[in-house]
Amino acid sequence: MSTNFSCKSFGKCILVGEHSVLRGKPALVVPIRSRSLELDYQAGSQPLELYLSGDHGQELQLLVWGVLEKACEMQKFSRSELKGKLTIGSTIPVGAGMGASAALCVALTRWLGFLGYVQETEYYEFARNLENLFHGESSGLDIAVALSGSGLRFVRNGERHTLEMKWKPRWYISYTGKRGVTVDAVNKVKDFIAKDPTRGHRIDDEMHEAVDLAQKALLWDSPEAQGQLIDAINKAGQCFEQWGLNEGAPARHIQWLRDNGAIAVKPTGSGGGGYVLSVWVNEPPAEVLKELIPC
Repeated sequence: MSTNFSCKSFGKCILVGEHSVLRGKPALVVPIRSRSLELDYQAGSQPLELYLSGDHGQELQLLVWGVLEKACEMQKFSRSELKGKLTIGSTIPVGAGMGASAALCVALTRWLGFLGYVQETEYYEFARNLENLFHGESSGLDIAVALSGSGLRFVRNGERHTLEMKWKPRWYISYTGKRGVTVDAVNKVKDFIAKDPTRGHRIDDEMHEAVDLAQKALLWDSPEAQGQLIDAINKAGQCFEQWGLNEGAPARHIQWLRDNGAIAVKPTGSGGGGYVLSVWVNEPPAEVLKELIPC
């Protein structure tokens, strides 16, 4: 067996279904192939050395060691057993709702699997438990898409279906200018539901409707499908509004996109910052396009 190992995991964009997915509702998610994390390992006898590279590699400095400590704890082995040289390069920003933590957890899980510490059948659950370090409670959605590398309809109970698309929307993600903190956003929604359970569950149902509407639109090979997708994205965006997760910088960025021609906009990820998803009928203006990342 080779003593070297490498793997790659992608960033992600949640199309619809955020937050409600934690309570058993479905969500649609796709990988962002232009944003990825690559891990390369060379075996050696020296204590494990970590090298970071890429636009956002240095942001992982403390995260990698924290995840490895958690992995050692879970599998009951000592970090001193890990030897050699580990190089991780990333173009996925941390704390932006683009799946950096999931990509890292999946890459490290695959590497530990290569070393014999994790069975392949355990990869999903093991990586999901690692990601709890970041989110407090991981739905597993980001882990599932990072492992599969393909678009998915995801339900927390284990349902996974490849997301088939009959047409390609003109959609992009863009940064709001403010970092999102997933655990804070998750707790804000939980508090919202605790204070008003009836309204909270109604919003979850509205997000579920948006998921079903979006999936039907993407499967519908018709000129009318675009209008249905726009309705779905805007409906999901209204859920974020009701949760209070669009305030400040996200609201200003969303308005800027709409002013420049976006016909549907919503946060992607936890909200409260990070990235937003926008849908366009026409090509965005050049000065706007340079701020956008294709989905």
